[in-house]
Amino acid sequence: MKRILCATDGSAHAQKAVDFSINLARQAKAELTFIHVLVPAAGDVSRTYFWDSSRLQTASEPIQAELYEAMQQAMQQELEAVCCTTVPGDNVARAILGYAQNNAHDHVVAGFRGQGGESRTLLGSCVEQIIQRAHCPVTVVR
Repeated sequence: MKRILCATDGSAHAQKAVDFSINLARQAKAELTFIHVLVPAAGDVSRTYFWDSSRLQTASEPIQAELYEAMQQAMQQELEAVCCTTVPGDNVARAILGYAQNNAHDHVVAGFRGQGGESRTLLGSCVEQIIQRAHCPVTVVR
């Protein structure tokens, strides 16, 4: 394991994935990348008639703060090979896995909310899609 990708969305479950991925990267002496998927894609939203593109910038500020916090947390644990990225996408799982594959990540870490029943059937599980389609091992953190 040389390159770990940790998906984060600011939720409590994502924070557990951040904590886990930092420890995993430290133990494996691996590079660590935190990723956040921007949904809907910035280019799509900014071209719509009813959207003020300044709102897009305002929405990205908390995301950047979240990624910065994750990076700082990793650096406090003495990880040096840490970076953050955002990617656009209307399908979160596809965006995460596309980035992982295109950037030679060999492990993906994601948090899981544990939704079940009707909401999972209607919405689908992003983590479930990641597990089913991944080209590499996936760790799911609850």
